[in-house]
Amino acid sequence: MGNAVVRNRVLRRLRHLIRDRVTALPAGSLVVVRALPGAGDAAFDQLARDLDAALERLLGGVRP
Repeated sequence: MGNAVVRNRVLRRLRHLIRDRVTALPAGSLVVVRALPGAGDAAFDQLARDLDAALERLLGGVRP
C-alpha cells in the first residue's frame, strides 16, 4: 500500500469513515476492514463509496 505515512493516512481515513457508519451494524458485530494496495492512492470520496458498498453487501442491502 505504501510507506508508513501512506498506511497511517489510510488508517486515519478509514477510522473516520467507519465511525459514522458503525451505528448501521447490528449490536455486537465485529468488522475487520482491510485496505487493499489501491487505497493509498484513492481519494477520500472513493474510500467512502467503497466502504459503503462493502457494508451494503455485508448487511444484505438492509440498513436500519
